[in-house]
Amino acid sequence: MLILAAILAIFVYGMIAAMLGTILPELSKRFSLTPKQNGNIAMAQAVGLMVGSFFVGPMMDVQGMKTGLLLGLGLIVLAMFGLRTAGGYGAVAGFMLLLGMGGGAVVVGANGLPPHIQVSSLSTAGVFNLLNLFFGLGGLVTPLVAARLFANNSSKLLIFAATLSGLTLAVHAVTPMPAPSGQVSFQASAVAGLMSEPALIALSLLLFLYVACEVGVWNWLARHLIAQGVPEAKALTMLSLGFALGLLVGRVAVSPILTSVPPEQVLMGSAVLMAATTFLMLQSASPSVAWVLVLLAGVAMAPVFPTTLAVVSAKFPTMAATATGIAVTAGWLGLVVSSPLIGGIAGDDPKRLKKALLLLPAMSLMMLAVSFAL
Repeated sequence: MLILAAILAIFVYGMIAAMLGTILPELSKRFSLTPKQNGNIAMAQAVGLMVGSFFVGPMMDVQGMKTGLLLGLGLIVLAMFGLRTAGGYGAVAGFMLLLGMGGGAVVVGANGLPPHIQVSSLSTAGVFNLLNLFFGLGGLVTPLVAARLFANNSSKLLIFAATLSGLTLAVHAVTPMPAPSGQVSFQASAVAGLMSEPALIALSLLLFLYVACEVGVWNWLARHLIAQGVPEAKALTMLSLGFALGLLVGRVAVSPILTSVPPEQVLMGSAVLMAATTFLMLQSASPSVAWVLVLLAGVAMAPVFPTTLAVVSAKFPTMAATATGIAVTAGWLGLVVSSPLIGGIAGDDPKRLKKALLLLPAMSLMMLAVSFAL
């Protein structure tokens, strides 16, 4: 039951991570939203993710993981039904903020469960990676169902996603989960002390850099390929059947490796491979070679997020949820910073994206330095 609960929670977060990009075209048409308003809506979700992940950690250490997960899933259900009936820009932004808060809580809670799950022949870090495979599956399901089953009808998609989230909430409600860490009250001084721990600072910085890289690929790679003369349909296919597929394959492949290789060494190896593959994919003039390199970049990136959270959980067992929340919040900050930074360097010229995206291998090398520090 605990494995099922963790899978469903991570799958639900994968669904809502892809939700905005899937429903925004219809919402923009319905409410005549400007690009600036679209950006503000995306920012509202990002702020919600940061708020939810930061504040739910201490709650879980005091009240238990189930409390935080039920709260997060409840917010997700409420937000999706709210988005279905939203009457304009302000309501959409407000419900996306709520959706982000619920998503942040679910990410922290779901990634607090793997240390309590025993799978034969897999280490804890391997379990983290295998369970986070379902994030990618959730992300693939949302646009696929929207296009093939509901003909891009956002109202039907939101009902579908809210129903699955409600069923997940019901499963969590009846699933026995680990007890609280032993704290009896929230202690701000303990949180402040945790935030000054060098290891947690390094791990948080690692997630900040990683999420900035991953979001850079998701948001800008297709535009870069199109600017280089690749047809739009082919560029989007390379993103989904290249990068997304690489993330899925990489997490399956690395899980058994983590039984014999320390997670810190896996993080160093990932950083090296990320630097090489992201640099080479920007230089390739051949779409076929670029597709292979995009796939390999996804494989290289795949272990970083779950393996980093595994290290956080191992290094801070007495306040694992709080430490995970701090690290994940730093990751969401990378989400906020990445696209404006890349877009600012590129300016109004799509062909300058190649130069701007060199930030990806540069940040990967910074990840390597942080991994050495660990």
